[in-house]
Amino acid sequence: MGGGSLKKAKKTLKSYVSWFEIPAVNFQQAVDFYNNIYDIEMETNFDGQYAMAYFPAGKGVGGAIVAGPGSTPSDTGPLLYLNGGDNLEKILSKIETAGGRIIMPKTHISEEAGYFAIFIDSEGNKLALHSKK
Repeated sequence: MGGGSLKKAKKTLKSYVSWFEIPAVNFQQAVDFYNNIYDIEMETNFDGQYAMAYFPAGKGVGGAIVAGPGSTPSDTGPLLYLNGGDNLEKILSKIETAGGRIIMPKTHISEEAGYFAIFIDSEGNKLALHSKK
């Protein structure tokens, strides 16, 4: 009956990431690493067996450094892309002096997509940076 479609419109999410956690064994070393490369001061919270340091986030996706049972750094598994800002070279240039290691230098994706780089943080986690420049 009628010419209308019975299909419901698909609802898409605004973002597929709502929160992230970067595991650490040496909590303070990890906090110092990210404070250094981003020029930030993370707020920390210690709750019994767990410690968390929060990335400052006004809007958008938030995250934390986490230490405690089950928080095991790894260079395998999903790859988290962190915001590289206006030019990821600014953050990338601080990785090695902060105790990390660059495993893929700044690499051009395309004019529309920008650039990325991959690094190992001070705890042994493999992460990436992305920016338009």
